[in-house]
Amino acid sequence: MPAKIPSLVMNNSEFKIRSTPISAFTKEELLAVYRNMLLVRRLDEKMLILLKQGKGHFHIGCSGHEAIQLAAAMTLKSKTDWAYPYYRDLAFSVGLGLTSRDILSSHLSKVTDPSGGRQMPSHYNSREHKIVSVSSAIGANFLPGLGTAQASQFLEKDEVIYISTGEGGTSQGVFFELLNWATRCRAPVVIVVQDNKYAISVPVAEQTSNNSISKTVRGFENLEIFEVDGTDLMNSHAAMKKAVGRARKGEGPSLVHAHVVRLLPHSSSDDQNKYRDAGDLENDRRHDPIEKLKQRLLSSDMGTEKELDDLKQEVFEQVEADTAWCAKQDDPKAEEALLHVLSENPPEHEYEKGTPSGEPVVMVDAINHAMKEEMERDDNVLVFGQDVAGGKGGVFTATRGLTEKFGERRCYNSPLSEASILGTACGLAVRGLKPVAEIQFGDYIWPGMEMIKNQIDSLRYRSNNHFSCPMVIRVPIGGYIHGGLCHSQNIEATFAHFPGFRVVMPSNASDAKGMLKTAIRGDDPVIFLEHKALYRQGFARRPEPDSNYLVPLDKAAVVRKGSDVTVVTYGAMVQKALLAARKFSEAGTELEVIDIRSMLPLDMDTILASVSRTNRVLVLHEDYEYLGMGAEIAAQIADKVFTALDAPVKRVAAKFSPIPYAAQLEDYVLPNDNDIQTALEELIHY
Repeated sequence: MPAKIPSLVMNNSEFKIRSTPISAFTKEELLAVYRNMLLVRRLDEKMLILLKQGKGHFHIGCSGHEAIQLAAAMTLKSKTDWAYPYYRDLAFSVGLGLTSRDILSSHLSKVTDPSGGRQMPSHYNSREHKIVSVSSAIGANFLPGLGTAQASQFLEKDEVIYISTGEGGTSQGVFFELLNWATRCRAPVVIVVQDNKYAISVPVAEQTSNNSISKTVRGFENLEIFEVDGTDLMNSHAAMKKAVGRARKGEGPSLVHAHVVRLLPHSSSDDQNKYRDAGDLENDRRHDPIEKLKQRLLSSDMGTEKELDDLKQEVFEQVEADTAWCAKQDDPKAEEALLHVLSENPPEHEYEKGTPSGEPVVMVDAINHAMKEEMERDDNVLVFGQDVAGGKGGVFTATRGLTEKFGERRCYNSPLSEASILGTACGLAVRGLKPVAEIQFGDYIWPGMEMIKNQIDSLRYRSNNHFSCPMVIRVPIGGYIHGGLCHSQNIEATFAHFPGFRVVMPSNASDAKGMLKTAIRGDDPVIFLEHKALYRQGFARRPEPDSNYLVPLDKAAVVRKGSDVTVVTYGAMVQKALLAARKFSEAGTELEVIDIRSMLPLDMDTILASVSRTNRVLVLHEDYEYLGMGAEIAAQIADKVFTALDAPVKRVAAKFSPIPYAAQLEDYVLPNDNDIQTALEELIHY
């Protein structure tokens, strides 16, 4: 009988839990778990062999993590509960229902890969099993997982959400944002930290306060903490069973801190001999979860040597057969690479039906009315953000009255964290709700960039259209309000560079209402930019459209016809262009003014048709000239209708500087009437 291996949990841990007795399981249950352990271990081995044969490009394994992952899978309801795993969750994903063919297809990038070859291996994805497509970015799963848990609460569903990470992921700020909001709202989440002592090469002592994430987070109210030996199935099962039970009963989140061993390098790109000594590696091998379970099965008469050997041989033959099957599958077709960036479902909307004829309304009120009408139309529309609820109704009053009318469940305040707002919005949308999230100022959206760039924009694409997160992100932007450096930024060019979003900016009240309603009803994430300086401007007032008035999100508007010069613009610059057009008209030059309304997608057809007639074009926008939207528009004009031009494309935009506060400085940096007039005169007289 082998000597007893000590637990990976310290004897003095205040978070220890007594293991589930082996008698609580049937022989069939334990042999099924043991078989899955053997299966994922053999998959790790086989994928590394394939790499050496030049088949595949990357591997990241779970060897040493199998017990906690399979314990988690045992205690969750497959196809009912939701999972936001991380890249090392191979055993967990197989435990929930992914097959060795799924895993090997991903390794070999075949069409049978659940992501269709879009993702690297180990980025698990299954709509059937509610495994939400993994993002490579550490911590990108935390807040979307919380959002899905909040959706389950809102919909009153009996669902538990599994969120996992390695111990290195707990250094991410969003980990603490997850704990903050999850404990406050008693979200039904189980957070599993698989602590193998190394974040690639960085040891826990150089990562984590107290050398223990359990000790570090013990002050969170409503958080139950379990510290377990994650290489011991029985100890892991006890914690997972209790954590899942707490979540189902509405008692709040649990943190399962599972001490595991990493029996392979971080990935196939890593050599752990550079930073781990032989003694450390040998000690980890003593805690192999497979060997531990094998000895328990033998000593408890739950399996014989022959039965266990037969299972090992059976698994070996299965992996060999499935590898051969995968090798025969087709590779992805190159022409399908651009599928699923956005929804391919044709919208069933009738746009700009009738002419707006209601009482004139300012833009901020039109936005408020759009949200109110959509919340009345669809009970799944939720509005939230910082200061949006209650009597405040947003710092610009855009959400005024919504909490009073629809209650705190549908219009509520978030913590002061852009990542929390955007991440939970993603998870709410995955679950089928329609979040309308407000970022108070565009200048403060940057802490949420992880969610925007590594989670929201690519979810449909990387999941091969199995998941999507249609949502609206409302963002007040722009200058001319003496807001200084951090209340004046224009951000459209940055976000127009992110495939997977629609990015729009209305210039008047009727467009704002119709476009926001279209965005809320759409299938894609929309960044809805609102220029603060236009909120209450008289020139942006329009007769209010009715509740059925929708404006397309991919069509420019010709707001003034003209024959001599085309001015392409948007946002607050539309009014400046119209003022210039009136002035030049008095001198006999007619300007055609195009409000593009949408940056992504960009309606170049309307622009090119106009330039082909007028033969001269000025691109006018408030954002920086350098790498602004004007650069893209000018490049496409030069590429597609160069021979129609009678003068070079002209641009007027902000100078390359932070936006200053003093009126004289702001006026100099941002486009002003004199800048526009001078540029038009140069263009006309070229």
